[in-house]
Amino acid sequence: MPRSLPRRTAGAVTTALLAATMVTALSHSATAAEDTLGSAAAAKGRYFGTAVAANHLGESAYAGTLDREFNAVTPENEMKWDATEPTRNTFTFGAADQIAAHAQSQGMKLRGHTLVWHSQLPSWVSGLGASDLRTAMNNHITQVMQHYKGKIYAWDVVNEAFQDGTSGARRSSPFQDKLGNGFIEEAFRTARTADPDAKLCYNDYNTDGVNAKSNAVYAMVKDFKARGVPIDCVGFQSHFNSASPVPSDYQANLQRFADLGVDVQITELDIEGSGTAQAGNYANVVKACLAVTRCTGITVWGITDKYSWRSSGTPLLFDSNYAAKPAYTAVLTTLGGTGSGDGGGGDGGNPSAACTVDYARTSDWNDGYNGQVTVTAGTAPITGWTVTLTFPSGQKVSSLWNGSPTWNGDVATVRSTAYNGSLAAGASTSFGFTVMKNGNSAAPTLGTCTAS
Repeated sequence: MPRSLPRRTAGAVTTALLAATMVTALSHSATAAEDTLGSAAAAKGRYFGTAVAANHLGESAYAGTLDREFNAVTPENEMKWDATEPTRNTFTFGAADQIAAHAQSQGMKLRGHTLVWHSQLPSWVSGLGASDLRTAMNNHITQVMQHYKGKIYAWDVVNEAFQDGTSGARRSSPFQDKLGNGFIEEAFRTARTADPDAKLCYNDYNTDGVNAKSNAVYAMVKDFKARGVPIDCVGFQSHFNSASPVPSDYQANLQRFADLGVDVQITELDIEGSGTAQAGNYANVVKACLAVTRCTGITVWGITDKYSWRSSGTPLLFDSNYAAKPAYTAVLTTLGGTGSGDGGGGDGGNPSAACTVDYARTSDWNDGYNGQVTVTAGTAPITGWTVTLTFPSGQKVSSLWNGSPTWNGDVATVRSTAYNGSLAAGASTSFGFTVMKNGNSAAPTLGTCTAS
């Protein structure tokens, strides 16, 4: 796992308005266009996520690429022990909450990462005796999971507990050394109690093919399933380079774990390289996941090469300028996507492209309202825009005009049409919609505007 580096009026007036604007009826079950990583993966019944750092969310190209391309998020470091409990029983969730709120606003899945790990531990943990350590471990799991209860799709409960090499042994850590082999089982049982609805995963690296380490993890999972220890999924980090390539038995290894009755997830994918070789390796990983029914999703470990934990190896799908690489096109194509290949890279490769949005309720009546979003180009011309809207629980959009929407639950991602995407610097356009309140008259939450 990468360490931290040294998302009217009533009656006749309504009818006239809808007719004049050529309203197209929509529903929340509408199929998303398969033109981004997330939408293409969703069409295959999977998610396509990325690791996110809270301190980059203020960068428009970063947030724009995230919001357009991905439908799942993993915090890079913000949920680890040193970030969430730096002092015993004093919890700090600010940065992690920022990521969680962004993911929720965009309708993205959120993976929790990670509860029990030998690294990025505050010093006070390592200094505890066995009894205190057990109490502290279970309390940490409980407090963190309950804070995010109902928001986390899957948790990496225990991370990297096995040694590299040929021994298949457990890794030395405060937990292993003081609590023994049983600490993993105890952590999973505690996690199930803390949030019964979250999927509970074991996560590790260098387990991508069949080898001594993956065999040891396999034996543990098989034992857990046989004895009723709660485990729902196994994460395969999948950090690859020329010295550690995608193994030839990658798919077979994923399948053997799935055959134990757990989901498998590719949790931290990055592949060093460039060009067609890198693209081919990425495509092979995606093909393997698609071939395994219980491979529920893929997470790449970062959005852009410039912020990667191994940036010199250029291992991600977007380069340092947020331009989509051949690897992006290969992944999208393998997922069955139909995008143009620019990846919607935050600002479409034009660093000066930007837009702002404003929302107004243009009419209101007892059981519904009309809303309008105005999109304004920044100091440079733009050729397209994307805006997200999160509608309050219970509300239903019955129609939307002058925009092309896709849906993820209550979140609408609205893109420009062929006739209103190009705007001169400072120019504006708008799209509108009709909402049935269903007892909730709150305004929708307006998200990021992304320009190309």
